[in-house]
Amino acid sequence: MAQTAFAHHEQLADPQVGFDIGWDHARHGLLPPPGQWLDGNPLHQGWRAGKACFGGRTLGASRRVRLWLALRLHAWLRHRAFEPAEVTPHYLGQIEALICPITRQPLGQADSSVDRVNHQAGYAAGNLAMMSTVANRAKGALGWNEALLRAHQAEGAGGGRVDGLDTAAWARMAALISFVTPLAHEQAARLPLRVLPPNRLRLLNPVQGLQALITRELGRPDGTRRLRELAALLPGDAVRLDFHRFLSALLPRRLEAGRDADAWALRHALEDAWCDARVNRCWQRFALQLDEALIERLLQRCAAGALSGTRVLLHELARATEGWALDSGGWAVAPAQAGRRVLPRVAPGALTNRARIAASRSRTADGHLPA
Repeated sequence: MAQTAFAHHEQLADPQVGFDIGWDHARHGLLPPPGQWLDGNPLHQGWRAGKACFGGRTLGASRRVRLWLALRLHAWLRHRAFEPAEVTPHYLGQIEALICPITRQPLGQADSSVDRVNHQAGYAAGNLAMMSTVANRAKGALGWNEALLRAHQAEGAGGGRVDGLDTAAWARMAALISFVTPLAHEQAARLPLRVLPPNRLRLLNPVQGLQALITRELGRPDGTRRLRELAALLPGDAVRLDFHRFLSALLPRRLEAGRDADAWALRHALEDAWCDARVNRCWQRFALQLDEALIERLLQRCAAGALSGTRVLLHELARATEGWALDSGGWAVAPAQAGRRVLPRVAPGALTNRARIAASRSRTADGHLPA
């Protein structure tokens, strides 16, 4: 039965990718999962080749390395696209979180997971976030609008929950998924910012980038001064007036958190401010006067230093979604099998060019691969 299951995956998955995953298991001194030990399995072939190459001269296997290998294996077995150049153990360390952005509960190692936010895209930088396993299971393959529907359903459900999440958590989930889903400007401008973007998530809709930038500035000690700098960049007195009206609606909710609020309490207070109907009305009145091109120019000026003390990183859409496999819905493109072969096993004591390159790479302090 196991052989039949593997044969099915073998028809779908790129054998070279499996070989590389096995090679990196050996490189870090790890055994492949038992389900991958069949002789015809490319991952097992890669592990045996790596074992013959590295022997006992292996790198350490930190928790991030183990997570990196597990994500690659998960993607390969399900024929999902995985972008290897940027999704490294170092990158996974950058997106680690102490608190689940959806449930707001502390994350322990056993209760956390890293997964794609947009299920219709691949495992790529900018589309990954850490959340609780409960939130990840509930999200599944849902789109942002389906998550928003779950929020409405939870209001009338027994116990106030659907699939383990309450109304507020589903609203945060909908906002999170919308960040990495290309939307029309008018549609994105009408969505409340119920959750601030996790670290390294790439916001594909410029108006949500501006929304997040403004909200985060209010959480900083001198944020109101920098927001005055932003107001000076806006086109015309009427737009600036509506911007200040929006700030006057949002600012009291920030003040309610208190001066002594820690970073997480302040973050949650700012997110919850977007529950307020007046905040959303003022935001939409302001944001819908701006078109996407104007907002992109504003963000570019902020990135160039017009907003002092604030770091803004911009990507062109094509660059932001590089490796996401949006055209294929997140599926890996099947390789042409004709003329293609998996790298051969390496006999003990023999080194291929690939082995020499891998063996010569410098190791970092915690055993990570170079970013």
